Amino acid sequence: MEMATLESVCTRISSGGTPSRKKAEYFESGVNGHLWVKSKELLDASISETEETITDEGLRNSSAKYFPKHSVLVAMYGANVGQLGWLKKPATVNQAICGLVLDETKADWRFVFYSLLQSRGDLTIQAQGAAQQNLNQDLVRKFKVLLPPLQMQRRKAGILSAYDELIENNQQRIHVLEQMAESIYREWFVKFKFPGRDKTKLVDSSLGQIPQGWEVKTVAKSFEICGGGTPSRDNSEYWKAGTIQWFSPSDLTAAGTMFMDDSSDHITAFGLAESSARIFPASSVMLTSRATIGAIAINSHEACTNQGFITCLPNERVPLHFLYYWLKDNVPTFQRMASGATFKEISRGVFKTIEFLQPSIKLVRRFESVIAPMTEQILMFQRQIQNLRRSRDLLLPRLLSGQLDIGES
Repeated sequence: MEMATLESVCTRISSGGTPSRKKAEYFESGVNGHLWVKSKELLDASISETEETITDEGLRNSSAKYFPKHSVLVAMYGANVGQLGWLKKPATVNQAICGLVLDETKADWRFVFYSLLQSRGDLTIQAQGAAQQNLNQDLVRKFKVLLPPLQMQRRKAGILSAYDELIENNQQRIHVLEQMAESIYREWFVKFKFPGRDKTKLVDSSLGQIPQGWEVKTVAKSFEICGGGTPSRDNSEYWKAGTIQWFSPSDLTAAGTMFMDDSSDHITAFGLAESSARIFPASSVMLTSRATIGAIAINSHEACTNQGFITCLPNERVPLHFLYYWLKDNVPTFQRMASGATFKEISRGVFKTIEFLQPSIKLVRRFESVIAPMTEQILMFQRQIQNLRRSRDLLLPRLLSGQLDIGES
C-alpha cells in the first residue's frame, strides 16, 4: 500500500458558499430548490436531504456550487471541524465545507471516506485558530491517506458499507417515526384537529381562538426550567475521572438525535458543587439557548449542562413528549426573541415570559399514550445505530491497515 495525497486522487477539491441572508428569494422553502449542505449536517453519514435549499437565483449569486453524488464532504471549521459526510445525490455546500470529487480510476470514494474517518484525528490536529479550529483547502489537499490497489479498496469499502447500510435503514425508520409524532402534535395542538374537536367550541384568547377549556399561561407558570454552568478548566479536580454527564451545545448539534445517552465531557461532584451547573433528572428536555438556538434533546440519565442551555423539566400537566414537541414547534419563537451583540441568546428570564397553551390534561395524557411507543422505538433504533457504529469503528483500523486479511481475490 502507498500513501497518497488527496489532491492526487481527486478531480476537484473546493468549498462552497452561502447566498445572502438579506435576500429571501435566494432560499427555497419547499422541496424544489437545490440541496444546500451546512457543516452541522455532516454526521459521518450519507446526505440525501438538507435542512435548507437554495433557489436558482441564490445559486447564481453566491459561491455555492454543485458537487456530484458520491462526493466526500469535510467540515473545515467550527465546533464540528473534521466531521464527514458523503452525497447520495448532487448538492451544493456552504463555505465551511470542503468537497472532494474522487477520480474513480484511482480511488474508491467509500474507501477515502472511511480512511478520513479513521484518520480524522491526524487531520484535525492540523486545524489552526485561537477562537476556533480551522482547516483550509490546502491542508485537505496535502493530507495523505494509505491506499491499496483499487480492487482491494472496493472490497474493504464494501465490508464497511454493509454496516452503514444498516445504520441508514435505522435512521430512515427514526425519521419516519419522528415525522409521524411531530405531525400528530401539530394536528392536535396547533391545528386543533384533536379527537373530540367536534364537541369543543373555540373561544378568544391572547393567542387567538383556542379550544374551550384550554388555558394560556406563561412558561414560568407551566413548568420548571434550569440553567447550567462550567467548572473552571484550570482545576483538574473538577474534571479528572468525572462521572457526571455534562453537556455542551456541540454534543447536541453533533449528534442530531432525539435522545442523548451520554455527553462528551464529565465532571466530578466537586466540580458540580463549585460551579453553577445543576443536576437535573433523566427524561428532561435540553434546549440550546445561545449561539445555536434550538437544538433539542432528551437526556437518558441524570445530567447537567454548561451555561448555553435552558433545560425544561416535565410534570404531570406538561409531560415529556408534549413538552419536547412544544419546544420543537416553537424554535422560531425562541430565535426571534433572542438578543445579543456578540452572539444571540434567549435568556431564562425572557423564556419564562413566553405564552404557553395548556390543553386539557385528558388530551395531553392521550397524546402521551400515542407518542410514547413511537419514541421507545426511536431510542431502540438509535441505540442499535450506536452499536453498529461501534462495531464498524472497531473493524475500521484493522481492515484499512491490512491487519485483517481478507484475501486478494
